[in-house]
Amino acid sequence: MKVAIGFDHGGVTLRDAVIEVLTGLGHEIVDFGTTGPEAVDYPDYATRVAEAVASGQCERGVLACGTGIGMSIAANKVAGCYAALLSNCFSARMAAQHNAANVACLGGRVTAPELAKAILQAYFEAEPDSADRHHRRREKVCQIEKGNSQ
Repeated sequence: MKVAIGFDHGGVTLRDAVIEVLTGLGHEIVDFGTTGPEAVDYPDYATRVAEAVASGQCERGVLACGTGIGMSIAANKVAGCYAALLSNCFSARMAAQHNAANVACLGGRVTAPELAKAILQAYFEAEPDSADRHHRRREKVCQIEKGNSQ
C-alpha cells in the first residue's frame, strides 16, 4: 500500500516510529515532511497528505502534529479525506473498519512512540467492514460532504 506521511514540528517526534511501523508492514511511503523541529504550519502538511489520499495517489495517510487535532481538522477540509484522530488501538481499528478513515492523525506531544506504533499497526491491519449498516452510514457522510445532508 502507498501511504502519505506528514508532520509538523510538534509531530516530528513520531516520524521515526511512523516510518518504522509502515516499512515493517511492507508499505511504500510518500513523504511530505517535515523532518526537523523548526516551526512550520500544520495545515500545509495536512493538505498535501489529504490531497494525495483523496486523489488516489496514495491509499492512506498518516499525519502528526502536537496533539493531532489541528492536522485532523485541516485534513478533513479536503473532500474525499476522512481523517481520524487516534489515541488508542481500539479506536484505530474502528476508524478503519466502521468509518473507512483513510488518514490517521496522531499527537506527538501526547502519544509515546511505542503507543503510536501499536495504534498504526491496528489501523493498518484493519479493513473497512462491508456490513450494510456501516456502508449506509459512510454514504450518509459522503452526502453531507457533497452538501446533500438531510
